[in-house]
Amino acid sequence: MMNSKARSFFSMAGWVLIFAGFLDALYLSVSHYRVYTDITYSSFCAISKSVNCDTVSQSSFSVLFGMPVPIWGVLGYLFLILIFPFIIHKENIGKRLWAVFFITVTFYSIYSLILAFISTFFIHSYCLMCIVSYAINFVLVFYAYKIIKDLREGGILKSLHNDWVYLRSNTSRLFFMIKLFFAVVIVVWLVFPKYWHLEFRETTSALPSGITEDGSHWIGAENPDITIIEYTDYLCFQCRKMHYYLRELVAEHPHKIRLIHRHFPLDIEFNFAIKENLHSGAGKMAMLAIYAGLKNKFWEMNDLLFQIHPSKGSIDLNEIAVKIDLKPEELAWALEQKEIRLHLKRDVALAVKAGVTGTPSYIINDNLYLGTIPLDILK
Repeated sequence: MMNSKARSFFSMAGWVLIFAGFLDALYLSVSHYRVYTDITYSSFCAISKSVNCDTVSQSSFSVLFGMPVPIWGVLGYLFLILIFPFIIHKENIGKRLWAVFFITVTFYSIYSLILAFISTFFIHSYCLMCIVSYAINFVLVFYAYKIIKDLREGGILKSLHNDWVYLRSNTSRLFFMIKLFFAVVIVVWLVFPKYWHLEFRETTSALPSGITEDGSHWIGAENPDITIIEYTDYLCFQCRKMHYYLRELVAEHPHKIRLIHRHFPLDIEFNFAIKENLHSGAGKMAMLAIYAGLKNKFWEMNDLLFQIHPSKGSIDLNEIAVKIDLKPEELAWALEQKEIRLHLKRDVALAVKAGVTGTPSYIINDNLYLGTIPLDILK
């Protein structure tokens, strides 16, 4: 049986672990939000292709049942913060609700394993701060198991039975707090903003557009104060986020800014300048946009392709044809045309000549910016 000194030590250790997990989940929640809303943001753990918190946040797996996974983590640790005072209350003499606590953190740990599996086999990238969360959950499992074992009540099942007896005789305050907590969860779930949905406004028809002398499509000012040339990949998340922002910026300043689009798909089948195939299928998407330009539908196709999530992994020509008002067979025909492929090759050549090595890249006043455009330049 635990003495008061041991009970105090284990209580403090529990609080440290729970609050560490809570703060980690809170950081991940803020980071997830900024990945989608801040064009200049890059987390400190965006280290490489395989170790990159931002890549994990950008995946479709980062949202579960209409809320970001880290927000569920915040709520999960809040639940532990809610019940832990009842667990360590002096009336329990350090005995009750440990089995409930153990089952809860075991569930968290199993979910951590599932997330680790997804990162390994689907996202192909790891989030350092997520790994910290996994470690905290596993330590909490060991921590709770150690205490249950020291209580010598005959194992987890016996402890759960004793916890149930305790709860039946002490339902009022604890059950009220639990019901209040789940009510809060439901409210948060209902009102949580879907900031990760980047929806383009329909501005194409209202803005001037045209084609440059070298055959690139532009939109915005006919006599611009500033011209932005973008080199992008339709399956690149940062390209999608920046394009969304720039389209909004052009719509707000239609007489000052001109946006010129060029293709640089990170698809080794279409891009001779890269050595690693990062976005298979992006080259065919670029060919569709080039063909749509021949039908005076470039910007409609361009915006639509940026809204196709990379996790889909394939192009549904029927779906695209319906939305753009073209025939599926002509889109399929376009993917076989050498002239369209040569147009794409020309864009890649222009990118290489300008010093582009990845996406997105921007040229403003003959200056090249990789990844994003500095805020002072935009201002």
